[in-house]
Amino acid sequence: MEIKQCKFITSVANCKNCADYGMPEIAIAGKSNVGKSSFINYLVNNKSMAKTSSTPGKTRLLNYFEINKGELMLVDLPGYGYAKVSGEIKDNWDGLIGGYLLGSKRLINVFLLVDIRHEPTALDKQMVAYMHHYQIPFCVIATKCDKLSRMACNKQRGVIARELCIGADNIMTVSSQAKMGKEEILAKIEHLINTYK
Repeated sequence: MEIKQCKFITSVANCKNCADYGMPEIAIAGKSNVGKSSFINYLVNNKSMAKTSSTPGKTRLLNYFEINKGELMLVDLPGYGYAKVSGEIKDNWDGLIGGYLLGSKRLINVFLLVDIRHEPTALDKQMVAYMHHYQIPFCVIATKCDKLSRMACNKQRGVIARELCIGADNIMTVSSQAKMGKEEILAKIEHLINTYK
């Protein structure tokens, strides 16, 4: 698949306002500061499409990005697990994430981003358990793989796979900085879209 066009559609603060745009949706999930915005920008070849920030917890809304004029919708979920936000805001995020995942009629997959340098957090494991429980299909994408050697990356893939109870082959690696891993992810997206049709 080639991404020729990406357009920001809307931000949603409440699941009641989620519209059905009539195209398959892939959600981008992960803890705060894992690199979701950078990942989206790398995928769509536009450094300023999703707003990046060095401050964790920047994304507090569901952000919708239309790909190739209706071929796909990428939905950027709020990052979870950032400690410095109030309990009320955190509950709202959690409600937004869960509300979207269970409420979207077009969701075909969740790309769960984890930082390859670290073991998955308790919240990452909780997210995987949640998706297993509700039978929501997902892939794990390990970001920032340029920060480690190839050997260290392979070792960490094994660690992440063990901690999340999935196969190491089910983990794709990517680096928006070093421009690595995009082809594999675009091939996966193309396969998902074709399966959806």
